[in-house]
Amino acid sequence: MPTKTPLIALGFVILSAVAAGSFAQSLDLQLRYQQEIADDSEGFHRRSRGEQWEPSETAVIVCDMWDSHHCVNAVRRVAQLSPRISDFCDTLRDRGVTVIHAPSGCMKAYEGHPSRTRAMSTPPAKQMPDRIATWCDQIPSEQEAPYPIDQSEGGEDDDVEDHRLWAERLASIGRDPRSPWQRQTDAIRIDDQVDFISDSGTEIWSIMASKGIKNVILVGVHTNMCVLGRPFGIRQLVRQELNVVLMRDMTDSMYNPKMRPQVSHVRGTELVIEHIEKHWCPTVTSSDLLGGPAFRFEEDKRPQVAVLVSDDHYGADETLPEFGQMLREKHGCHVTIMHGQGTSDIPATDELEKADCLV
Repeated sequence: MPTKTPLIALGFVILSAVAAGSFAQSLDLQLRYQQEIADDSEGFHRRSRGEQWEPSETAVIVCDMWDSHHCVNAVRRVAQLSPRISDFCDTLRDRGVTVIHAPSGCMKAYEGHPSRTRAMSTPPAKQMPDRIATWCDQIPSEQEAPYPIDQSEGGEDDDVEDHRLWAERLASIGRDPRSPWQRQTDAIRIDDQVDFISDSGTEIWSIMASKGIKNVILVGVHTNMCVLGRPFGIRQLVRQELNVVLMRDMTDSMYNPKMRPQVSHVRGTELVIEHIEKHWCPTVTSSDLLGGPAFRFEEDKRPQVAVLVSDDHYGADETLPEFGQMLREKHGCHVTIMHGQGTSDIPATDELEKADCLV
């Protein structure tokens, strides 16, 4: 009687090969960036380009998604962001991406946690970049660029009474109202079998060096502060010449609309994101890898308007951006301005797909 073992073995080999191929499939990303129209010009084209990243060479760093904050509105926005970030990390982890959770100042809560032990046990990198352990305030690409928002007062956007009640509640449960965070929010899953937990620039650099990481995706808060400045933040990693992108739909800012330029909180965050695209690194959205629409905060109910400028004769490169700015300021629209060249070079078509209106 013939045996079925060879067929069973062959089937196992085929399934294993399919699974391995799926696991190793590259990450297809649409990187959005801003390109100066001309030297010494104040205008920028919004551009995009496709890139494929190898999962084994890619890390996601979850920055300061704390369990609490002195700004209650920041806590509310973290609560909205967290499920999407958790799903995003799960999806990329399953595809072979390294996930590093970085809730700064909270390492005591993770003493003995396998993911914290794994980070601490990673051998120090043979080549440790200068100042990788310190906060980074500025890099040369931004030195001459005016900063788009005023965050000098800390960026809290709470209602005064709401903020007072929140501070009282924090004090009543034994937390410092100015720095109440103790751990990463539990809404973001940590896989203790493979993930890492660290808030140290040297540890995180060593983790990435040990795994041959070339590409980094930053998610979390707050874009204009920790995401940019931490030892593992955008400035430091760009300075070390890694391929760095900000996940622009899974971040938030500390910005008070009462401060310059007196726009909505979500628009203030967008201005910082646009600044990053001009002077630091490209951005992507979670929809590239999760599908569906990009994440939007509940308070962001603005109509989506795309303004496409592709004209060499009639001055539309001046008048249409002005029109778009008017739609932002007077009508509260979310406006994306794209510059093309003729009819053959139309940038950022993904922006067109999600727009409610095209001008």
